[in-house]
Amino acid sequence: MPVLAKICGLKSQAAVAAAVAGGASHVGFVFYPPSPRAVDLAAAAALAAAVPDGIVRVGLLVDADDHRIAEILATVPLQMLQLHGRETPERVRAVKDRFGLPVMKAVGIAEAADLAAAEAYCEAADWLLFDAKPPKRPGALPGGNARAFDWSLLAGRSWPVPWMLSGGLTADNLTAAVRATGARVVDVSSGVEDAPGQKNPAKIARFLAAAAVA
Repeated sequence: MPVLAKICGLKSQAAVAAAVAGGASHVGFVFYPPSPRAVDLAAAAALAAAVPDGIVRVGLLVDADDHRIAEILATVPLQMLQLHGRETPERVRAVKDRFGLPVMKAVGIAEAADLAAAEAYCEAADWLLFDAKPPKRPGALPGGNARAFDWSLLAGRSWPVPWMLSGGLTADNLTAAVRATGARVVDVSSGVEDAPGQKNPAKIARFLAAAAVA
């Protein structure tokens, strides 16, 4: 059974085309200005327009307020919101109720105790995304750091909501990651780039081909 894959941080038509052609299940657009993968609203709208029905368009937000979310949704036809900051379960539920879209909450993982934080979101979020905790340095991005966590922490775990595996994934380690965690949906950004924010269509194609047989 193939693993589904989300390609996140898309900024170019060529990268979107590669994700679509390769069979991505989700595509992600980043609305967090400090990120090298951030896109403005006009660019995101044009990129989203090239995504056919059947592929979920996801907007990545970091501690965004309601005004910012409404501004984005007024221009970009998103189908899911990914909250990648310090949003509480209450905030996740409020965003879901206010905007009427499925919400995915990213949870940083470094040790087993971090999984307890994930459990607190299960009644509020529609999806969970397990990512490596960011490095402890000033200005570190909340995700997209090419860091993996100990996959064995997820081994044998089941969750009441769908979930994605993220953090340091590449075409070369994807099969091992899937076998270690049992993930059926994965998320990649830095692993298909030549440099932060610079997606390589060939790497996207290779990653999606690996997912199809993982």
